[in-house]
Amino acid sequence: MTFTKKNFKEEFEERLQERFALSIEDASNKELYETLGKLVTSHYSRNWKHTRQDYLEEKQKQVYYFSIEFLPGRMLKSNLLNLGIYDTVEEGLKDLGISLDDLAKKEPDMALGNGGLGRLASCFMDSLASIGMPGNGNGIRYEYGLFKQKFVDGYQVELPDEWLNSRNMWEVRRESKAVDVHFGGKVYLIETPTGQLKPMYKGGYSIKAIPYDTGMTGFENDTVNTMRLWSAEVTEEEKANFQHFENRQELQNLTSVLYPDDSNEHGRRFRLSQEYFFVSAGMQSIFNYYKTLDLPMTEMNKAIAIHINDTHPAMCVAELMRLFVDEEGMAWEKAWDVTTKVMSYTNHTIMSEALEKWQTSLIKEVCPRIFQIIEEIDRRYVEEWQGVFDDELIKRTRIIRHDQVHMAHLAIIGSHSVNGVAKLHSDLLKSVVLKDFYAIYPERFNNKTNGIAQRRWSQLSNPLLSKTLDKYIGKTWRKDTGDLRLLLNHENNDKLLNDLANAKYENKKRLAAYIKEHNQVEVSPDAIFDIQIKRLHAYKRQLMNLMHIIKLYLDLKENPDLDITPRVFIFGAKAAPSYHFAKSVIKLINETANLVNNDDSIQGKLKVVFLENYNVSLAEIIIPAADVSEQISLASKEASGTSNMKFMLNGAITLATLDGANIEIKDAVGDDNIAIFGLTEAEVYRYYNEQNYNASDIYQNNPIIHRVVNAFVDGTIPNCSMEGQQIFDSLIKYNDEFFVLRDFISYCEAQEWIDESYKDKKKWGKMSLTNIAHAGHFSSDDTVRKYSEDIWRIAPIRKH
Repeated sequence: MTFTKKNFKEEFEERLQERFALSIEDASNKELYETLGKLVTSHYSRNWKHTRQDYLEEKQKQVYYFSIEFLPGRMLKSNLLNLGIYDTVEEGLKDLGISLDDLAKKEPDMALGNGGLGRLASCFMDSLASIGMPGNGNGIRYEYGLFKQKFVDGYQVELPDEWLNSRNMWEVRRESKAVDVHFGGKVYLIETPTGQLKPMYKGGYSIKAIPYDTGMTGFENDTVNTMRLWSAEVTEEEKANFQHFENRQELQNLTSVLYPDDSNEHGRRFRLSQEYFFVSAGMQSIFNYYKTLDLPMTEMNKAIAIHINDTHPAMCVAELMRLFVDEEGMAWEKAWDVTTKVMSYTNHTIMSEALEKWQTSLIKEVCPRIFQIIEEIDRRYVEEWQGVFDDELIKRTRIIRHDQVHMAHLAIIGSHSVNGVAKLHSDLLKSVVLKDFYAIYPERFNNKTNGIAQRRWSQLSNPLLSKTLDKYIGKTWRKDTGDLRLLLNHENNDKLLNDLANAKYENKKRLAAYIKEHNQVEVSPDAIFDIQIKRLHAYKRQLMNLMHIIKLYLDLKENPDLDITPRVFIFGAKAAPSYHFAKSVIKLINETANLVNNDDSIQGKLKVVFLENYNVSLAEIIIPAADVSEQISLASKEASGTSNMKFMLNGAITLATLDGANIEIKDAVGDDNIAIFGLTEAEVYRYYNEQNYNASDIYQNNPIIHRVVNAFVDGTIPNCSMEGQQIFDSLIKYNDEFFVLRDFISYCEAQEWIDESYKDKKKWGKMSLTNIAHAGHFSSDDTVRKYSEDIWRIAPIRKH
């Protein structure tokens, strides 16, 4: 039956009456939002049930995507769009005197991730359903998610993000699918009469894992997949017996926050427990499902693919072995063969500190049986390659080394596929970071460049641009983003260029209003909106952006009539609570903003804004308004980046190093439509090999750099002498680990090119159009298709 505006209004008013016994006039926006949410879930619940039944009846091979982060953002508008009822609902609400935007703001932002890793996982969930692929998410239902960021006197302060206070409209608690996860105690191996070793557990405790399922709706098809997030509760046996916990709170904290502070022993135990908790719960859940298929255990890889998203779920390998060997009595060799066929792993970093390592004593304490299994995997690995490869190579690639368990090594050895997330990143894995493993398993390595769910980042966050595209190239791009290339037929169409510029201008006005409301700073939409939004980390070089701002400010102080296009620099970023360097950069940016924004002598040519509590919903306001996309990490450090793709889709010009997916963006749009600067990856590694980088020489010999760096310690920036000294020392005393000073002049020259290019409105418009036209190259639908074909070997159950 066609869902008409009339149907919607009748159903909406009926549900409001049933749920709250209220008329529209008497209902609050929160009550109206909940009513709409329930109406939406009722529209996909039948398809959700049918999707599950179809997978079961057809014994369809499914992928289970294990990720410690999922960052879906608000889901109301996304579900409306995917169900094909967005316009009908928006117009129907308008007839009833209700704004859809106002209701959407009542939905808590699901901040169950820190940045790119979690957002990618959510884009993949959206894309799997949208291309009709059988896929499931598996993660943790954090009670507080990532912290809520506030600025107090320019400093970052972390507050709990109590997103569940208002209930999550989209989740379904599945009590019947709960499993117990065992921690601690001792495990003894007893030989059975048949000669097998059987584990005997003594002591320890179990925690009940309760799954909460959320339907992942596909775009205008009938597929609804499942994202399963686990919550911790006390088992019946443990309710009366709490000597295993410091207090009841400790148990409940297990799923309270993302990335607990691991700078002390307690925090590390807590974090490792979290990882085993969601791995074991998810693996048991899959195991229980597989048993219902009545297929041989030795053929699990024909029905199940398990994907390890970064190292946090690496214990999936050992947990599946535990289930096969301990629970099913399978021979080790057969179990290992099936496990490696089931598992695949994505590496997301080349930063050694992000490749997780755990003390052997800690793993032994938290999950002793898993440690025994890891020891045996490690022993057999050495045995297998002894005499085939050099002893030193085998030693370097062992899972257990120097009393540490290397989680990336476990994931690689236990998988049939290892992929990077951009061409450069995958090449570096093979040639540098995982070079030893590439020598042993060359066939396992492959590249899958990240992509984004372009529906959210164009149709939802930028309706003005979307309507403009519809007008000139039709609507097929909404389903197949490759059709954005049709824009290239219009690159000399002045009317189109003007319409694109007008859409950008309106988006800038919207962001300017947000800035005025939240930061009490007036910014002009006629200025260049230059934006850097990403996790705050030294390698992402927000510091270099700040140094350029200081340079511009000092130039304007010397010559207020300097001919530069007015510029608004906008930051959005959270620093990890214990990451003092990143917090110092935040303080310096905020104090520089206070200085610049309140100095009338520079005639409003420069404004600096740091928007607090950056999240998905805020990104949806920021990205459509961007003129310049700052992607300035040191070459070789950013695995991929996905904000670069979102900005590109929205017509921003990328200012970038040749790092991550920036290289592939440059290849797509051409050298004339991107601003590239800085060292290449080869030049960075030359410095590493020759160990001849000298930041102090650059500082002493370049007067521009000397002046800017001194501003951190000479009182130019008020109220931050301690932070300024820390940053100064990081550059000069500790030799500038991320080559900020080496790239700085090149960066300033690229910024000058941006300034000159922006003055030529037609040139800028064509550059913007070219970026939008090639953005379809970075669709997560296509990325997931490649994973499905090459790694997971899954197929759609029916053609859509």
